Amino acid sequence: MSGHHARPRLSAAFIPIQRRPERVVALGFRHWVSGYQSGDVHCWEQAWQIYAEALGPRDARLAVSELSSWVMAVSASARREIGVFPCGRRGFCRDECLAVGMVAACQHDACPALRACAFALIESSLIDEVVHQTESFAAILHSLDQTLSPASMLLSADLAESGSIH
Repeated sequence: MSGHHARPRLSAAFIPIQRRPERVVALGFRHWVSGYQSGDVHCWEQAWQIYAEALGPRDARLAVSELSSWVMAVSASARREIGVFPCGRRGFCRDECLAVGMVAACQHDACPALRACAFALIESSLIDEVVHQTESFAAILHSLDQTLSPASMLLSADLAESGSIH
């Protein structure tokens, strides 16, 4: 991530996410991004534990593999460092909510919302690989009965449109 100079955008607001599918996505995103940014394998182990507890080890293997590919695509495409809250913090920041919204948009066939959230998250028009990886991750989650609420997509679309960062 050394090529990224801009600071991550973190929302100071406490944005709660209550439903299990959304929490699995948001926490997985948080821990996987933290692992990429810090190089600390412990972050990835925490993500694995969250997924294994929520889905069981066999299904977690599938989901975490797709999570890894998705976060790698987001991180590689982003024009800035992706913002995530510290691993133990409650609530979720703007970038974490945008990530959840991308998955929800895929699962509810809302391509314009997916593209808006992807653009807001990575701040680049080169979103095709991010969209593709989001679709793969969303499909795996859906096949594992982890379907996100359309409301998650709406919150994220509002964040994407407003450009709200603080």
